[in-house]
Amino acid sequence: MPQASSSYHHGDLRAACLRAARELLEEDGSAGLSLRAVARRAGVSATAPYRHYADRDALVSAVAAEGYRELAEHLAAAHPDPRTPDELASVAVAYVRFALDRPAMFRVMFAEPCDPDSEERVAATAAISGYVRGIVQGAFPGVDPDALATAVWALVHGLAFLHLDGKLHSSTPEVVDAQVRAAVQALFSVAATR
Repeated sequence: MPQASSSYHHGDLRAACLRAARELLEEDGSAGLSLRAVARRAGVSATAPYRHYADRDALVSAVAAEGYRELAEHLAAAHPDPRTPDELASVAVAYVRFALDRPAMFRVMFAEPCDPDSEERVAATAAISGYVRGIVQGAFPGVDPDALATAVWALVHGLAFLHLDGKLHSSTPEVVDAQVRAAVQALFSVAATR
């Protein structure tokens, strides 16, 4: 069993719990994620995680918030300032690839109940939503950015889960990329004609 680092007593308990939660998530999915399991993995007492997390939902929210921040970085790395439908499609591909590369994290972010009062989670989700709205607004001035951003996010998010759940062919990254690009470009071509 891993032992707590000496920095635990210096305020590193929260980071140790998050690290342990992420390790458990990658090994067993969310089914194995509990405060007791996190405490065992972090090498602390069974009650120690409760200093930072009121319950499992609060822990899941903290893990999900980390995932949202990582997703935002991943999307920005795909294209820092997308303005064309092709550049937006690159961001969509990055979103789906994030889901396929980190399936357990992605499911915790979007399929697990999270604490709606978690300011960290709410802020991280709002950042992703704002990012999508901003790039849609920049690429399609004159179109309702809220409606189109919702449509784009729903489409790309749906594509991510369809690939994760084996409903779409995803034998190679190139196949996934082509499917995502085609779907996103079809949506944008319809939006551009309106």
